[in-house]
Amino acid sequence: MPPVGPYTPVVRAGDFLIVSGQLGRTTEGEFVPGGVGPQTGQAVANVAELLKAEGASLADVVKTTVLLANIDDYGIVNEAYVGAFGEHRPARSAFATGGLPLGALVEIEAWAYSPLQSA
Repeated sequence: MPPVGPYTPVVRAGDFLIVSGQLGRTTEGEFVPGGVGPQTGQAVANVAELLKAEGASLADVVKTTVLLANIDDYGIVNEAYVGAFGEHRPARSAFATGGLPLGALVEIEAWAYSPLQSA
């Protein structure tokens, strides 16, 4: 998915991959229907796709930041987040903002530990 601003979706910094905030949008650029739960699942799926392109996976994620348009959605986001990450529990921060790009309900960024392979 192309970024919605002047940034790079995923950057390697040594043994870390930093994934810019991902929204609950499909590759066609549309938000998934159904509200914050499905948007959370799609945002995590978008993180996973960016990591996969760099040879990593959600299991490599060590830290996420979850931005919410509405803090009252915290419980719903938690359910969808657990559904997307399974038993893996990276460190996490979550907070509400005054608004998110394009009217998104949730945005998720991630740091993954993915050591470079020796040749």
